[in-house]
Amino acid sequence: MMARRTILMAAAVMLANPIGAFAGVARKMQLVTSHLPSLVHESGEPGGLQEIVAELCKRAGLKPATRFVPWRRAQFLATTMPATAIYPLTRLPEREAQYRWLVPLFEERYVLLAVRGKLSPIEQMKDKRIALLRGAAQAVILKEQGFTRFVEASSIDEVHRFLLGGMADAAFGERRIISASLNGHGISERDFETSAPIGSTTAWLAGSLDFDDTDIAQFQRALESMRADGSLRRILARHKLI
Repeated sequence: MMARRTILMAAAVMLANPIGAFAGVARKMQLVTSHLPSLVHESGEPGGLQEIVAELCKRAGLKPATRFVPWRRAQFLATTMPATAIYPLTRLPEREAQYRWLVPLFEERYVLLAVRGKLSPIEQMKDKRIALLRGAAQAVILKEQGFTRFVEASSIDEVHRFLLGGMADAAFGERRIISASLNGHGISERDFETSAPIGSTTAWLAGSLDFDDTDIAQFQRALESMRADGSLRRILARHKLI
């Protein structure tokens, strides 16, 4: 009788929290990220990807703390600290073995940004100075296209300071982040022009190597439930990410 009661109680707990019932390393995880408007905001209203990650964690029964640090440091923490997840991280072959890839979040589109009248065809831009976020995947994408002169910045704001201050001829980054950053500083987009997308990648929520298959399955179930009830699409649409 006691054994039967124990089984029924365990089943009730699982039904009440079906996604997060088997949390492993994720149960004690922390999140690391950077200020990447409009996808991630360090203050004020949350960005689109923040909302998605928050909902994923909620459905998984998790309440992780979030640290905002420069992007390169975020990657360092996620590869050296236990139970640490990072987002939005571009999945690249050279990164494959450095992280556990939990769930995909967003399809990124990368463009060049220059002061209006100074953006040339791509082939003519390859010898120009390109400002980009230090430690981000953009350098890999540009190198594959034949670009060689990079001006690395510690933040998106610094990317634009380099561009406006004449230390770079163009900036390179995710098109929505670029647009949001300009708008956030009261700079008119009419004064700038962007190229057609040069590359596209998928941004992920990724974890340190101690995350196991149970943790990955936990987040995947949470994502599937968001897709199934339409909440994922609603968040993306509200933030104009689709």
